[in-house]
Amino acid sequence: MAQLQAISCSSTNLLFHKANRGSFLHPDKVYSSKKLSSFPEMGMKVSELNGHTIVHSNMNLTRARKNQAIQAVLTGDKETEASSSGDGRVLRKKLNKVVLAYSGGLDTSVIVPWLRENYDCDVVCFTADVGQGSIELEGLEQKAKASGASQLVVKDLKEEFVRDYIFPCLRAGAIYERKYLLGTSMARPVIAKAMVDVASEVGADAVSHGCTGKGNDQVRFELTFFALNPELNVVAPWREWEIRGREDAIEYAKKHNVPVPVTKKSIYSRDRNLWHLSHEGDILEDPANEPKEDMYMMSVNPEDAPNQPEYVEIGIVSGLPVSLNGEKLSPASLLLELNEIGGRHGIGRVDMVENRLVGMKSRGVYETPGGTILFTAARELESLTLDRETIQVKDSLALKYAELVYAGRWFDPLRESMDAFMEKITATTTGSVRLKLYKGSVTVTGRTSPYSLYRQDISSFESGQIYDQADAAGFIRLYGLPMRVRAMLEK
Repeated sequence: MAQLQAISCSSTNLLFHKANRGSFLHPDKVYSSKKLSSFPEMGMKVSELNGHTIVHSNMNLTRARKNQAIQAVLTGDKETEASSSGDGRVLRKKLNKVVLAYSGGLDTSVIVPWLRENYDCDVVCFTADVGQGSIELEGLEQKAKASGASQLVVKDLKEEFVRDYIFPCLRAGAIYERKYLLGTSMARPVIAKAMVDVASEVGADAVSHGCTGKGNDQVRFELTFFALNPELNVVAPWREWEIRGREDAIEYAKKHNVPVPVTKKSIYSRDRNLWHLSHEGDILEDPANEPKEDMYMMSVNPEDAPNQPEYVEIGIVSGLPVSLNGEKLSPASLLLELNEIGGRHGIGRVDMVENRLVGMKSRGVYETPGGTILFTAARELESLTLDRETIQVKDSLALKYAELVYAGRWFDPLRESMDAFMEKITATTTGSVRLKLYKGSVTVTGRTSPYSLYRQDISSFESGQIYDQADAAGFIRLYGLPMRVRAMLEK
């Protein structure tokens, strides 16, 4: 069998047989060269390559142009061959400007000179205020510039975080693996989205983060980057550099005259925002160990909470909280107030072993005082406003919704479509819920809604005009028919 000339083209292009210039091959047809003149009229292009004739369809040309655009984006994901910077250094890739997610800690302080050294780029540090506290934001600009950054951009994202990320998850009832209220998972996409915006504002061609290669956060950041601007280069130093721990980082900082943060190193790995505070590491790595009481920062020990309960009333409109004890508050202000109230009653402590997205199990302890109160209130109001079938479907979808958020797929069309469903079915979830807080527990004491499906005249044990108790006999006979038939067969 004669060989075919190897060429680079779509599989549906038409190739002439090397041994026979009078015919050419198609995946399922052989054509005569006499028909070549008709191809331009059919919207096809005829060309020559190394003495062989190729017929391209317009559809293939369009597809090729799209593939070239996609390939250009994908090429940006790969490191180019090492090049010289001109001063003897070997560069991984030449970048113009990188926006770095910056906290001011040791890791991100070291990343700044590392990016400049390895990518010959300008570094713009970015810090998002998502409610981590003023202490973590103090002196950041001086630290960033001392590390070699050209500037620091700080954005207050607290209201956006609560309104556009936390409240939709609350409305959906999204809880990961029965316990986790998704505090860190919800914060990453709002930060990453802001980074993409800043990259556009300052003309950066890349973004960078300090997430390790073992955690979930690297996925959450990068999926957001891909979804919002796939042309941005992404640099993840922990997956590239030779630094393997704190001592290596300190040594690198000294070598590059980077001031090492003098704050005391916590024995725990923590993440704090307006929704929660997480704790990992140290003795928590053994699931058999009880957490030490001095670890907690947002809540008191329930045993030490006030001996008198406190009552709060949460106002909700269309599935979203709007007021506390009759006072309308902004989303962030409402949550901040509930964190303080819940914290002093020891509300919202969770100790769990979870399955990370990357495959391993991890043990974490979470403090979510205000969030726990809000979840209880929303669920209790839904008991009035949603029927049985709707609640069952909503609960089943909430599991998938939580999984998507945990996995960093916030901007996935599936989550967005599910969110539209959640918004629609909770349109009538409006009313108020009264809760009692006492020594770590949240108990509902009252619920009201103008759209309540609960009817006292129907639910009462007394006979009424709408519900005739005698009707139940026929219903039970029909409902239990399959069981009666099976019992008759067994006899």
